Amino acid sequence: MWQTTDGKLYKSFKFANFSEAFAFMTRVALLAEKHNHHPTWTNEWNEVKIWLSTHSQGDITDKDKALASDIDEL
Repeated sequence: MWQTTDGKLYKSFKFANFSEAFAFMTRVALLAEKHNHHPTWTNEWNEVKIWLSTHSQGDITDKDKALASDIDEL
């Protein structure tokens, strides 16, 4: 479940290993390009952390919610 923290949507994803985490990041990158909306994220071995916000608006917008929904479908 996505959480709201510091004016951003946040979610952590855990995988079996680095390779699976990296593959997920690749799929998210393709979605981000499709949405023309790019996350702030980190990866440490099997965990990917994602923060979504619309920087130009300084808050969470429908663009963030749409990308979050598509990420959840992965």
